[in-house]
Amino acid sequence: EVQLVESGGGSAQAGGSLTLSCKASGYDWSSRYIGWFRQVPGKEREGVAAIYRGGSVPLSFYSDSVKGRFTISKDSAGNTVTLKMDSLGPDATAMYYCAAVSIVTEDTWSQPRAWLYWGQGTRVTVST
Repeated sequence: EVQLVESGGGSAQAGGSLTLSCKASGYDWSSRYIGWFRQVPGKEREGVAAIYRGGSVPLSFYSDSVKGRFTISKDSAGNTVTLKMDSLGPDATAMYYCAAVSIVTEDTWSQPRAWLYWGQGTRVTVST
C-alpha cells in the first residue's frame, strides 16, 4: 500500500508564498501520479495540480484557478512532490491533500474519484 505524508502547511499573508511537500512510500512505482487537492467546509474536494513521478518526459496538470501561480515538481527519485504556491489569496485557504494513483489523464486528473490513495492532509490559511 502506498503511504502519503503531507507537510508544509501553515499560515501565510495574502500575496505571499507557501510550499507543501508530499512524501510517498510503499509501492511507489505502482502509483506513478501524485496529485494535490484542496477542500473547504461545505465544498467538494477539488484538484489543484498533479505530476507524473517517473521518467524524464514533462507531464503535469494544473487547475485553471492556480495556473501560473502554483508550481508542482518532484525530486529525482519521484518520492517527494512539492507544490510551491505563490501569489496566495484567501481562496487558497483550505485543507490540502496529497493523492496517488497508477494513471490519470488530462480529462480525469482533477476528479477525486480517479485517485486511489490519500494522505491525511495539511491545512493552509491565507490571511489578509
